[in-house]
Amino acid sequence: MQISEKYNPQETEQKWYNFWMENKYFHSEPNEKPPYTVVIPPPNVTGILHMGHMLNNTIQDVLVRRARMQGFNACWIPGTDHASIATEAKVVAKLKSEGISKSDITREEFLKHAWDWTDKYGGTILEQLKKLGCSCDWDRTRFTLEDKMSQQVIKSFVDLYNKGLIYRGYRMVNWDPEAKTNISDEEVIFKEQNGKLYFLKYKIEGTEEFLSVATTRPETIFGDTAVCINPNDERYAHLKGKNVIVPIVGRVIPIIEDEYVDIEFGTGALKITPAHDINDYEIGQKHQLKMIDALDDDGNLNEHGLHYAGKNRFDVRKQIAKELEENDLLLKAEDYVNKVGTSERTGAVIEPKVSVQWFLKMSEIAKPALDVVMDDEVKFYPEKFKNTYKHWMENIRDWNISRQLWWGQQIPAFYYGDGENDFVVAENVEDALALAKEKTGNPDLGTSDLKQDEDALDTWFSSWLWPMSVFDGLLDPENKDINYYYPTSDLVTGPDIIFFWVARMIMAGLEYRKEVPFKNVYFTGIVRDKQRRKMSKQLGNSPDPLDLISKYGADGVRVGSLLSAPAGNDLLFDEDLMVQGRNFMTKIWSAFRLINMWKHEDKPLNDADKQAIEWFENKLNKTIAEIDQQFEKFRISDALHLIYKLIWDDFCGWYLEAIKPNYGEGVSKEVYDRTVIFFEDLMKLLHPFMPFQSEEIWQLISERNTDEALVIAQQKKAEAFNEEMIKNFETAEEIISGIRNYRQTKGISPREAVEVYTGASGFENEAVIRKLANVADIHFGEKTDKPSFTFLVGATEVSIPLSENLDLGEEKKKTEEELAYLKGFLISVDKKLSNEKFVANAKPEIVEVERQKQKDAQDKIVILEEKLKSL
Repeated sequence: MQISEKYNPQETEQKWYNFWMENKYFHSEPNEKPPYTVVIPPPNVTGILHMGHMLNNTIQDVLVRRARMQGFNACWIPGTDHASIATEAKVVAKLKSEGISKSDITREEFLKHAWDWTDKYGGTILEQLKKLGCSCDWDRTRFTLEDKMSQQVIKSFVDLYNKGLIYRGYRMVNWDPEAKTNISDEEVIFKEQNGKLYFLKYKIEGTEEFLSVATTRPETIFGDTAVCINPNDERYAHLKGKNVIVPIVGRVIPIIEDEYVDIEFGTGALKITPAHDINDYEIGQKHQLKMIDALDDDGNLNEHGLHYAGKNRFDVRKQIAKELEENDLLLKAEDYVNKVGTSERTGAVIEPKVSVQWFLKMSEIAKPALDVVMDDEVKFYPEKFKNTYKHWMENIRDWNISRQLWWGQQIPAFYYGDGENDFVVAENVEDALALAKEKTGNPDLGTSDLKQDEDALDTWFSSWLWPMSVFDGLLDPENKDINYYYPTSDLVTGPDIIFFWVARMIMAGLEYRKEVPFKNVYFTGIVRDKQRRKMSKQLGNSPDPLDLISKYGADGVRVGSLLSAPAGNDLLFDEDLMVQGRNFMTKIWSAFRLINMWKHEDKPLNDADKQAIEWFENKLNKTIAEIDQQFEKFRISDALHLIYKLIWDDFCGWYLEAIKPNYGEGVSKEVYDRTVIFFEDLMKLLHPFMPFQSEEIWQLISERNTDEALVIAQQKKAEAFNEEMIKNFETAEEIISGIRNYRQTKGISPREAVEVYTGASGFENEAVIRKLANVADIHFGEKTDKPSFTFLVGATEVSIPLSENLDLGEEKKKTEEELAYLKGFLISVDKKLSNEKFVANAKPEIVEVERQKQKDAQDKIVILEEKLKSL
């Protein structure tokens, strides 16, 4: 068979992906096998593949492919999230570029534009995941806004409302002026910003005296309804019960007292603006203060802003500071660094705003969701994230689930009047009409009398149902898919959405299925650059994964990423890792070509063949057992390292060298057949990590039928292994390496055979040593009296008489230098070990390392002194 000299990923990858798809190897249906289910964290429908997606989905694919090869019925559900805020923003921007304003069209017209956008750009990222090799069941692809998914979201809303868990309330929310919607507390990112702390003069009513109040937001004075002091602050005792006049505004407001005020901050007096600060809102509620909202939805001053009406809040901040100063109402302004809340979605500075919203009570459903994680019914990897989860769940707030958007599931509340409770909640307008007639006692009501709530549900309110809704589990709770595939097996996600998604899925699963939605959660780290900065488009430090795939092959990128991706720890991206991945592919391909070139003959195995085969069989079984252990702990990177070493060092570096025939000769057919079997077993182990090249080699190394594809082959299971045999071969490796070191340091050709003297009575794997080290004769239990190169393997001394071509004077000089160095080194180690404090306080393993260094130095000194005597 003619095998190309170089492996070409570009020629191979699409070929095998098409083959897998055509034969439906990724598709799953319930059967007699145990299920292994994974649901993809649905990326935004308008998103494109970035480095975080690449890492996350590679890990998922490794788990899924491995499960498939271990006899599980693997089902990996792909899909996308409608991403209300992000998608609506893109559609609004597109309409704006066409001269269309969202406010000038109907909801139906806007949604048509949104669906057109989704049809055009949606799903791009799923196609990109195919380039990475992801073995999703594409026949089961779901979208959070498709009809059946939306029906389940609405059904759950109605159910939770009827259980008294969803309510409508007038609350302070986080308003995103750019997206023009409120967002949850978890979507607010606090960033340090340089600003000013302004000290304003609030004149005491009826006097010339003034009270100084510090604020970072002078533009909000138009919403001031009180100034608050601490009742224990003696400086202001004389002001209790008095009023002040708001600067510029001229409004008279009371001075109130509350221990919330920090006497040490600013002047110890706070302006209270209940409509524009969460803490002020709480104080306002407590003291029954009037609420004045001075900002509109765009973050501009409204009519309460007087001559600043219509101007942006940040522009007003600068202008009002100037006006305050001109009117002697500004005492001073100091530089100040404070943390400002920004929208995770748009980056806009959040504006606290009071409005009517829908909320889900969390305390009742959070408790059981906390218990299942603390009791390890759901296991977190790494375990450290349990504490993060516990803290959030124990301090949980009600979830604001309404968004002022059109792209999303419309809240199923129908209003029939203007009263606060003049609404009903139902899955559709027909059911709503029946409820409204019953509630009002008015049989003449028609659907035209009902008006559905304008708001849409938070996107997370659909994705928290994802492990159930992808199987239509809320529409048909007893269907065969939900009963077979749920609960899912493993979830792979980032720790940044532990609250948004992981916690909420656990709550939903317990609420609707009385079961946890998954058994294990593997948290990936964040992909960062060499400077530890998070990769982002803004910084321009994130490579395009598709460019990397084009350059290094999907397998090279997968391996390069996973070699340094321990669970929960950040991955420091370095393109050299991709080079390492590509080099690994080259190494494997070279090994495949080498085996393919060998002639195989009917001849018996020689001793070196027998020893190599016996050793590698045991080494393979031991490594498989170790790989299984790493997967049980979700140490994916460590499992890959084991496979990498097994192939690169053990198989290519030692086994193939040990069985390689002499030039012009062939190998025994038995050796060839065993080698092919070993190579096939290695490709099975490697396949989850490097699916494309492993499938290519699998198909070329032996003739296959369609049902023998590697993607569905069964991995070799770990069998018993002989640990002593493995250690004996490692000893042989050390002896061979020692002899090779002699040749390298002394400039001796590998073709020049050497003699070896040793105190040992014999060597295990002697045939391998003779072959790989080109040893002419081994003198067991003997010492040479000739000048020699000596080294230790464990406690065994191995000596090689020096070549007659060597300059003995130069050799003596080098030996004396090495001996002097070792004696100096031994003095430093002895000094450390004679220090009682060091021995008493250092960790036992560190002390043991130092003692081993001491013994090694002592043994080498003895050998070198003996060598000097012979020179």
